[in-house]
Amino acid sequence: MLDDFIIRAIIAGIGVALVAGPLGCFIVWRRLAYFGDTLSHAALLGVALAFLFEVNITLAVFSVSACISVALLLLQKRAALSADALLGLLSHSALALGLVVLAFITWVRMDLMGLLFGDILAVSKADIAIIWLGGSLVLAVLAVIWRPLFAATVNRELAEAEGMNPERANIIFMLLMAAVIAIAMKVVGVLLITAMLIIPVAAARRFASGPEGMALFAAGIGAVSVVSGLFGSLEWDTPAGPSIVVAALGLFVLSLLPRFWKNSAKEIVSDQLVSKVQKEPGHE
Repeated sequence: MLDDFIIRAIIAGIGVALVAGPLGCFIVWRRLAYFGDTLSHAALLGVALAFLFEVNITLAVFSVSACISVALLLLQKRAALSADALLGLLSHSALALGLVVLAFITWVRMDLMGLLFGDILAVSKADIAIIWLGGSLVLAVLAVIWRPLFAATVNRELAEAEGMNPERANIIFMLLMAAVIAIAMKVVGVLLITAMLIIPVAAARRFASGPEGMALFAAGIGAVSVVSGLFGSLEWDTPAGPSIVVAALGLFVLSLLPRFWKNSAKEIVSDQLVSKVQKEPGHE
């Protein structure tokens, strides 16, 4: 019989995985991994401001992450810097500001390791409600903007020509990212959120035959990572958040093996065909 805190952790982790999978697909397709890191680092500043002004942590993290997203859009239009340079500037600035603000809040005791690496075993029923309700809203909005967002990912000019308004879809996507960072922080922490957005998607690429299938596979792999990571954490007494990420990494490595074997077989067949052609009369 599982303890209540384990059941709550599993429910919360699966809720995060179901949202992170589809959203993570666009991060991988658009090569925005560094953007995910930037928002996750900004989450620490949101936590610090939440303690400073005594407001809800999830709301504060979402607000700060959304502001960072808007700031990135504005700087991309006005600053003469590359996208990664701007992301690096915003990422490290937000992280440093968060740590400085936390240092000034001497009257509040907080678990910094829990913030950085998550404390999924301590989730409450209220946290689960926030994760599932917020996650459902994120998935609903993503379903509405899926077509224009995917079209803009493939070819922005074509999406504009079709009147899909990719700029609006892009802004909404960034806000959805901020929301996921806010609801996932309790599970894996601000430093491991990006891993949950990317690693299951990377593993799903081996099995998916289309974009929608890849999103479903990513969500499923993320859910399996949560369950296996939590049970591994209980078995070997390791931190729960990092254990979930390690489990996702293990599934990614396993997904590579059939592909490696398949590619090796193709190379062998290809070499045999080339050798046969070269032996045929008249071949130069």
